[in-house]
Amino acid sequence: MTTIRQDDLIQSVADAFQFISYYHPLDYIQALGKAYEREQSPAARDAIAQILTNSRMCAEGHRPICQDTGIAVVFVKVGMNVQWDATMSVTDMVNEGVRRAYNHPDNKLRASVLLDPAGARKNSKDNTPAVIHYEIVPGDEVEIICAAKGGGSENKSKMVMLNPSDSIVDWVLKTLPTMGAGWCPPGILGIGIGGTPEKAMLLAKESLMDHVDIHELQEKAAAGHTLTRVEELRLELYEKVNALGIGAQGLGGLTTVLDVKILDYPTHAASLPIAMIPNCAATRHVHFTLNGSGPAKLEPPKLEDWPDVTWHADEKQATRVNLNTLTKAEVATWKPGQVLLLNGKMLTGRDAAHKRIADMLGRGETLPVDFTNRIIYYVGPVDPVRDEAVGPAGPTTATRMDKFTRMMLEKTGLIAMVGKAERGPTAIEAIRDNKAAYLMAVGGAAYLVSKAIQSAKVVAFADLGMEAIYEFDVKDMPVTVAVDAGGTSVHITGPHEWRVKIGKIPVTEN
Repeated sequence: MTTIRQDDLIQSVADAFQFISYYHPLDYIQALGKAYEREQSPAARDAIAQILTNSRMCAEGHRPICQDTGIAVVFVKVGMNVQWDATMSVTDMVNEGVRRAYNHPDNKLRASVLLDPAGARKNSKDNTPAVIHYEIVPGDEVEIICAAKGGGSENKSKMVMLNPSDSIVDWVLKTLPTMGAGWCPPGILGIGIGGTPEKAMLLAKESLMDHVDIHELQEKAAAGHTLTRVEELRLELYEKVNALGIGAQGLGGLTTVLDVKILDYPTHAASLPIAMIPNCAATRHVHFTLNGSGPAKLEPPKLEDWPDVTWHADEKQATRVNLNTLTKAEVATWKPGQVLLLNGKMLTGRDAAHKRIADMLGRGETLPVDFTNRIIYYVGPVDPVRDEAVGPAGPTTATRMDKFTRMMLEKTGLIAMVGKAERGPTAIEAIRDNKAAYLMAVGGAAYLVSKAIQSAKVVAFADLGMEAIYEFDVKDMPVTVAVDAGGTSVHITGPHEWRVKIGKIPVTEN
């Protein structure tokens, strides 16, 4: 009979969350490398190059792939013959492992978990508690999967109760374009079918823990082997989702998903529960087994196995911008899809800061920061270590700030914004009315972006932690004009163009 020691479980969980913060699963990276090779969209190809370069930099530097180091999700399968040498509950042991991982002094991870979610929303400071799923199984081992799921992809999760005769494919193809690009494609689509509503969601999440193997399924089909219905569905969805032309970062291109994973479960005769959860460009999970012999030993991937892709700022194709002298007139000259290299001082701010600014303006109070002719970057960075000016500092989903956009542009003097993914109609209208601009940075390239930040200091709302307002001094920070002063959005024009070029999914004109 196997005995699992308390310290072994805690240490294994701590090691696992550190491990996945800077090591992509190798299967994901190799699949992304193949997508880079076949991509024909210049914008999507550039975005993938940034993600691949960022991935290798993180593997080398042992720093987070994404500034959103995720909410800790843990799947635990406990063998029925296992005994415990422990004074803590399994849940407490897992949470202690998470706590140690996220507060590791050499690679401190961003704490994003908030207590009292419908009230004070107070940060737990150590990313606990984890979301833990248990299963009791035969055997004398404990199998554990640790995953870090970012808010950008989690927020795009969908669930529906279809009629038994409805088409799953039709629902996915109708729903996916409504999710925008905040989940940072190219990623993996997890789908749960059957059971009950909560079971379908769990199946979708668990399916994402599997390795990328759609190429094996394609080879199996090409060789004429018989496929299961789920395998057929995976292939059909993989082809048709990519034919939507959404592409990397939603800019339009050939690859939106690298794999489609499906798990199903028996369901009620009157029901067809369907859940869909995407995994982003910061795909992070690791599997290990405890058998009583000590902590898990996690094997690092070899750097030579990374695709030979290195992103560099293309000075011939990009326009350098001096943020310290920027004017509304200059912003109005920027064109959709234009690549800019930002230099000088920019401010940061995201959800909590925008809410506080709105409250202060509503009370007639003077803001602690002057936004006149400034750019704001939607970011919540990781704390720096060693000689870093700032830790990984990739963009957060811009649509969450849409409701504040008109206020910021008309009442503070702000003239442009930087974030990830698309802007909604409300924000685009405000940008057009004020001849401003929205610039997109690549989600999933947080460490690469941080290298452009020469200095960082908190200038307001220090009590908000990573959501405080910083002033960054940047050098050649790469961004793309995603919404220009005329209101043209590349997140609308790009996918439309590539859906037409691919030609497999009819385009409906609005």
